[in-house]
Amino acid sequence: MTDETPTTPVTSADVARHANVSQSAVSRTFTPGASVSPKMREKILKAAAELGYRPNALARAMISGRSRLIAMLVAYLDNQFYPLMLEQLSRKLQASGYQVLLFMTEPGDQDEVVSRILQYQVEGIVMATATLSSELARECARTGIPVVMFNRYVATSPASSVTSDNIEGGRLVADFLVRGGHERIGFVAGAEDSSTNRDREAGFYKGLAEHGQTVFERVIGGYTFEGAGDAARRLFSRPDRPDAVFVANDHMAFSVMDVIRAEFGLRVPEDVSVVGYDDVPQASWKGYDLTTVSQFGAGMIDTTATILLEQIETAAVRKRAAVLPAKLIVRGSARLPQGQ
Repeated sequence: MTDETPTTPVTSADVARHANVSQSAVSRTFTPGASVSPKMREKILKAAAELGYRPNALARAMISGRSRLIAMLVAYLDNQFYPLMLEQLSRKLQASGYQVLLFMTEPGDQDEVVSRILQYQVEGIVMATATLSSELARECARTGIPVVMFNRYVATSPASSVTSDNIEGGRLVADFLVRGGHERIGFVAGAEDSSTNRDREAGFYKGLAEHGQTVFERVIGGYTFEGAGDAARRLFSRPDRPDAVFVANDHMAFSVMDVIRAEFGLRVPEDVSVVGYDDVPQASWKGYDLTTVSQFGAGMIDTTATILLEQIETAAVRKRAAVLPAKLIVRGSARLPQGQ
């Protein structure tokens, strides 16, 4: 048993009295973007520190009607592209005075998770590696909550989207491999229901057709490391194996390279060329030195934040579909075309 007595939380009114200022001045000091002079801010922060005051964000949200919360919904983080992009996007949103809530989901339960998200009075939603139904997207728009799908899109959805030019990226890969002298070019697909995979594959086939070629064999990796390994085993177990492989993302490409080197004793790129997509940091590691397509992640982050914040601040939700350029990054995992 102790003789300590419970303490009551310090309020903004206590800080105002201690600093001899108005309570509204205290409120402005702790409101991101609000106008307050440097001298007044310093005085109030000093008083708050002396009293041990911490602003109550939930209470302020109830009073102002603004939570300044952004929900970020992801289905998986295995692909190295997403943790990096989501970290940078979160930092950008925080620098603009918003806080990010991360929600994990499983395939098929996105609508249920979004329904729970809306109970937190979020002001915007970013969908990464996940989608939601058009019906729920329309409900979000009707209630003034913008939704931006990052690195994917659904043509029938009212939600905004930010992607790289996946069709052009796939075409660039096909052109590069054909000009490198390859004639048996395989494709390791990602998830069948993913817009990124559909567009990369469509662009790849288009590029092959421009040179009078078709895909040698198509196998599905499902955007997983294990699935890509199994896909590589199916591709290279046949006697007339591919002489090049386009893999729908870097995460799978690393698995494909591991399998064909360790299990089939093949050299990259002397025996087989491998090209990925995303240009994650690990792609430049010497062990992989992966030729790949860069998605211009910084531009995708800036565009996602701009769409989201503009629609929140103007209270005008409208569909925008931003497509950013893709660029082939040539490293050492694929044979170079003559003269390049």
